Amino acid sequence: MRRRNIKGSVETVEENAYILQEPEAYKGKWNTLFGNENPIHIEIGMGKGKFIMQLAATNPNTNYIGIEKYSSVMFRALEKRKDIELPNLHLIRFDAEYLNDIFEKDEIARVYLNFSDPWPKDRHAKRRLTSREFLIRYNACLVIEGEVIFKTDNRELFDFSLEEVKAAGWELRGVTFDLHNSEYLEGNIMTEYEEKFVALGNPIHKLVAYRSNLRC
Repeated sequence: MRRRNIKGSVETVEENAYILQEPEAYKGKWNTLFGNENPIHIEIGMGKGKFIMQLAATNPNTNYIGIEKYSSVMFRALEKRKDIELPNLHLIRFDAEYLNDIFEKDEIARVYLNFSDPWPKDRHAKRRLTSREFLIRYNACLVIEGEVIFKTDNRELFDFSLEEVKAAGWELRGVTFDLHNSEYLEGNIMTEYEEKFVALGNPIHKLVAYRSNLRC
């Protein structure tokens, strides 16, 4: 997907107080930043931030970290963030490929992946956020029974994800090919993309992958 560059977005993100500029400094001690021992949930590819901001507002006893790679997208999230007081939310402009540079073993309780880039070419499969390469990265920082929750409207990506989860030795639960006509809809928070696709009548696929005693 082509992302329109926004003039000044890089400078804004680099200077904004809501963006944590040196996340590596908190590896293994994110609880000190939040000032409590509440579980930490992260969203990778947070987009404009609607999903994670609503989660943080609804669940004050959970800490949230929104991760977005692109400054132009993060810029749009900041437009929402500036009007909301959310002490349990921090934002990072960061490439998730280097996730283990900023999170220590057993530091994260849940990973959200919403409408991730499908990287449709086979040679780019390892870049998909549900690939076994990324599952290894999540495994290195998730707690025992930690979860990865994935939603998409892309059936090919979803089928690929189901196969990768099993190949990586993870367990699956809460799998549905039509979330909005399933038993798993209760408590669902929609992203901007989800609202768009649901309005078009596209089925939303969802899975929950979890690790029990798995260590790669």
